Amino acid sequence: MRAGDGQVRLLYQPFSEWLKGVDHAQLMQKSREAEMLFRRVGITFNVYGEEAGAERLIPFDVIPRILAANEWRQLSAGVIQRVAALNAFLNDLYHDQEIIKAGIVPASILENEMYRPEMQGVDVPGGIYAHIAGIDIVRTAENQFYVLEDNLRTPSGVSYMLENRKMMMRLFPELFRRYAVAPVEHYPQVLLNNLRAVAQPGVHDPVVVLLTPGAYNSAYFEHAFLAQQMGIELVEGQDLFCRDNAVFMRTTEGPKRVDVIYRRIDDDFLDPLAFREDSMLGVPGLVSVYRNGGVTLANAIGAGVADDKSTYTYVPEMVRFYLGEEPILSNVPTYKLENPDDLKYVLEHLAELVVKEVQGSGGYGMLVGPTASKQQIEDFRARILAEPDNYIAQPTLALSTCPTLVEQGVAPRHVDLRPFVLSGKTVTLVPGGLCRVAMREGSLVVNSSQGGGTKDTWVLNGDKPC
Repeated sequence: MRAGDGQVRLLYQPFSEWLKGVDHAQLMQKSREAEMLFRRVGITFNVYGEEAGAERLIPFDVIPRILAANEWRQLSAGVIQRVAALNAFLNDLYHDQEIIKAGIVPASILENEMYRPEMQGVDVPGGIYAHIAGIDIVRTAENQFYVLEDNLRTPSGVSYMLENRKMMMRLFPELFRRYAVAPVEHYPQVLLNNLRAVAQPGVHDPVVVLLTPGAYNSAYFEHAFLAQQMGIELVEGQDLFCRDNAVFMRTTEGPKRVDVIYRRIDDDFLDPLAFREDSMLGVPGLVSVYRNGGVTLANAIGAGVADDKSTYTYVPEMVRFYLGEEPILSNVPTYKLENPDDLKYVLEHLAELVVKEVQGSGGYGMLVGPTASKQQIEDFRARILAEPDNYIAQPTLALSTCPTLVEQGVAPRHVDLRPFVLSGKTVTLVPGGLCRVAMREGSLVVNSSQGGGTKDTWVLNGDKPC
């Protein structure tokens, strides 16, 4: 909100003037009202490993994050470029593997548990593997955007982008008169159009469904919300069956063929005949139908190998290799602990670094050195030494902060941003994303499972307020 000299940035000046006229008690009351409304709507998530059935609300911060149009242009061009390269990589990996032959990506990537040999040689419509991608972006105090992580399996959080905007418009309509904020509410229609566009060739009026693991999944609210917003059926594995190289949905009027499945189930649980035999969530025979072109899955089976944290380090080279371009967005500098020199450096500087499990997610399996105790550091050192290939490390960047409502007033808290990139006949991006905020002072961990919250992201139609 403020520049280095303490002056309010041009972008935030109308908001700053408004804020002067609103006392803290009013903002806290609005925050409680938002919590009550979110709870009434049912926007909760489950935390795995906690008491069965325990549900939480993700804390919602009533102070928006504001981005100018020129900032968004750079950011959106960068994530679109990145997703194009990742899709090209997946298509190459499951076909000719030219990037491995060129020595850019090591052949050891084929040993990654997210690589699915069942997909080798399978042609998917349009060569698109990641139809929905969530790219986690951080900004440094020097005003540079960096990609922190790629999410290409079943990226979640877009329902909060949509509901946060509705909440802000309800609570603070007067603020929207001060800013020309780009809309996000058309996301479900854009998503549906993209999903329909990737149906198998020859299908003229494709039937799209959303496949959920069920009500006990941590993101079930989002599954139900998106299906309702798109006007499509929300189904579980037991609602579908395979026959004659096709997938059918059970309905009161008899079987109905399904052309595109937006699946929110991990690969392992999709088909008990192909992956985990004990899965009750998937559809027996689905992988066979998929491989033979009888249905489209979004995202594709095997897309997870491209969002593994060990693959992340090669993405800038993928951009150069497949697109012949320089990356618009940089990676955070990353140490690969399978390299002896990197391992030695990281072990000597654990207290200064963030260390992550290669296949971890949700803020689990990581060490934030600057905030960790000596015992936590030593415990993590032992885990690294036992399996160095399973970890990467990154410096703790001086992340930018946004004004955030806390009990004591308005204070800076670290944020990141997850824009959602949709790939179909075209690549589209609605102007916004899931903005996550570390609610605890000094914390760099924004994950909801680790106590993080969310806030609305305002992308302006111009480079200045109204």
